[in-house]
Amino acid sequence: MDTFSACLAFGPLAIYLSLLGIVNLSHRPLLISGTRESLSLGLALMGLAIVGPMQLFMPQEAAARFGQYVWLLLFGFYVLCLTLIIMLSRPRLIVYNISPDELKVALDAAARRIDADAVWVGRTLSLPLARVHLHVENFPPLGNVALLATTDDQSVAGWKRLEASLRESLAETSVTVQPHGFWMLLCGMLMLAALAFWVVDDPQTIAQGLERLLRP
Repeated sequence: MDTFSACLAFGPLAIYLSLLGIVNLSHRPLLISGTRESLSLGLALMGLAIVGPMQLFMPQEAAARFGQYVWLLLFGFYVLCLTLIIMLSRPRLIVYNISPDELKVALDAAARRIDADAVWVGRTLSLPLARVHLHVENFPPLGNVALLATTDDQSVAGWKRLEASLRESLAETSVTVQPHGFWMLLCGMLMLAALAFWVVDDPQTIAQGLERLLRP
């Protein structure tokens, strides 16, 4: 793999890991919607998609006809696929830099503000009046906890109300810094440093790689 391909493939991923590391080194949890999480992950993996499947399965007839503009079609196809995944996904919320036990306390308070009949069954929370039914799923490698819809019968308005209420509860929550945030930040910074070293060591390959990419 040449320098340009390496930068294109691993540059966005390194930035993504660095940002996750910074988030997990904070004393405050961060709440984002499933849509934003999917978009950020899609952007982080776009470089890998370009140097991998897009180049490997380049439609030669379209490339011969449209030239470098074929990349606009491929990018559009990638965005459409990402949009389809988001639209078909069940509602979910992602909370970074928090443990399941800490989140459960904040989530319980947030849920009862919008539905007094909220009921817990293990790690499953049901808000019948708001038509929100979710399961708390922990993902230690990235230091986040996901609130995943358990059924298709969900209220979008109810999820938005829960998100606003939970954001209010998390604003008053202070958490301890987890060590995995340091490792994610270190990994991302090392990747960026390695890519920067390769660019400085052989800057001509960047221009050559870009020219080669635009002439499929």
